[in-house]
Amino acid sequence: MVVQQYRDGGGARAARALAVAGVIAVTAGCVGAGGGSGGGDGGGGSHASGQRAVAAERPLDTLDRAADVLAEAGGAEARTSMETAAGGTRVTIRGQGTYDFRTQTGRLKVVLPTDAAGADDHRPITELLAPGALYMKNRGAGVPDDKWVRIDTNTLKDGNLLTGGVTDPMAAAELLRDAGDVTYVGKSDLAGVTVHHYRGVADLNRAARAASPQSRGALSAAAKGFSRDAVPFDAYLDDEGRLRKVRHRFTFATEGREAAEVTVVSTLLLYGFGAPVAVTLPDEDDIYTGEIRQG
Repeated sequence: MVVQQYRDGGGARAARALAVAGVIAVTAGCVGAGGGSGGGDGGGGSHASGQRAVAAERPLDTLDRAADVLAEAGGAEARTSMETAAGGTRVTIRGQGTYDFRTQTGRLKVVLPTDAAGADDHRPITELLAPGALYMKNRGAGVPDDKWVRIDTNTLKDGNLLTGGVTDPMAAAELLRDAGDVTYVGKSDLAGVTVHHYRGVADLNRAARAASPQSRGALSAAAKGFSRDAVPFDAYLDDEGRLRKVRHRFTFATEGREAAEVTVVSTLLLYGFGAPVAVTLPDEDDIYTGEIRQG
């Protein structure tokens, strides 16, 4: 039984605790999670600037503005999925909830598969996302039911692109800034909505430099922590320039005697634009500062 001390804002200690006790699946000795595509309706809200001829613009210009367009759109419903395959075992972690791109806050329910949770009756984990912070409830592993675990995402090696089992929706959009090798693939249909498919390679360092101040710290941490700066992606934007779906392929190095590179596929699906998003962050008294155990 591995026992590590976790304290709010614990810097490097927090990062080590998450590496051991985080919600990412531990499979065949490596930590990973990843995403297949999710479903969703095309619902939602008109954009203030009206319809845009997205495909007519240069692909790089369109993707550079994706995060800004989402901030203008406000709230949205989100589905997430992370998937990794190691040792012949495929593990998928799924999430669903709402996210406000103006405040960069969200509330998601994350469901772990049995083999990742280690128990058939593992409850969904509630996650609150905020700039620089991740809050988790129903974390288990010795955490009281009424307490939250708080993680400073600026101290995580992956900047919380993978640790929570969910890629922060704003971070996913910010990663598209200043991407390279971007090509326009063509139009397709996504849950009844016409979308424009772009393919390219994000660069963690360039994206961190171009990101909004709220996202810059976490993305800068990821740029230092991943074994590769290059993150291939497929992005799908509607006629108004709103990101509807994005799939990233992250690569990181595991540690230990059997160190290896692992690829994690993370998919974000956005729909129901204009949805109300209510996020109340926990009081200090509700945040757990004791031991987190990992069996």
